[in-house]
Amino acid sequence: MSERPVMPRPRTSASKKPLLISAGVALAAVTLGLLSWQASAPSEEDGAVHQGASAPSSQASGAAGAAESEADAALAQLRGLARREAGDKQAVGRPDAPVVLIEYADYKCGYCGKFARDTEPGLVEKYVADGTLRIEWRNFPIFGSESEAAARAAWAAGQQDRFRQFHSAAYAEGAKAKGFGPDRLRELAKEAGVPDLDRFEKDMDGQAAKAAVARDQEEGYRIGVSSTPSFLVNGRPIAGAMPTAEFEAAIEKAKAAG
Repeated sequence: MSERPVMPRPRTSASKKPLLISAGVALAAVTLGLLSWQASAPSEEDGAVHQGASAPSSQASGAAGAAESEADAALAQLRGLARREAGDKQAVGRPDAPVVLIEYADYKCGYCGKFARDTEPGLVEKYVADGTLRIEWRNFPIFGSESEAAARAAWAAGQQDRFRQFHSAAYAEGAKAKGFGPDRLRELAKEAGVPDLDRFEKDMDGQAAKAAVARDQEEGYRIGVSSTPSFLVNGRPIAGAMPTAEFEAAIEKAKAAG
């Protein structure tokens, strides 16, 4: 369950090759599922061969080994997207937590709101509280000017340590229907407990906010994100607001893998 807009992709710097290209587009698509943002299906038991199928040739085995090595390199690059910055205003959890969940989201995305209301609080209570999980949010506005404004507003709220409160208010039931015009964003900031609303508005419209949102958005496009919400759990993708059990399983698996 994810939402995909019909809009052009922002132009990125020519000096930054897409991560998918650097790792091999076809390889990443097949092995990591980035183009569809679906987690890979469980592998068969080691050594298992389908009935009636012949054993792979040495050439095929060699190709598979090379592909696996490149896939590992791609996964390492995706895992490296976790910033783990101690002062990150758009993150919760210990910087050294063994598992990092990155969410690319838009405040006008209904499924993002569903995740924020139905799944995220439980993950914070169960895994962030005990030091297992760190959540890093990325603003990924793809539904027009109000999405961009809401993303900058969330960043501005974070400058006064109210990002999470603003995040919750903007994703509250019915909040999306009220839109994200200037007056509404100020109202949400007040609801979130932002102490200096004049500073909030100044920060929201400043170059630093625009640059921060652009950084998040470019990162998402660079790895192939095209709909929201999209997630990485220690580099492995999860597409859409999936059931809580799927996120818990991914977190447990990542924790066990170390």
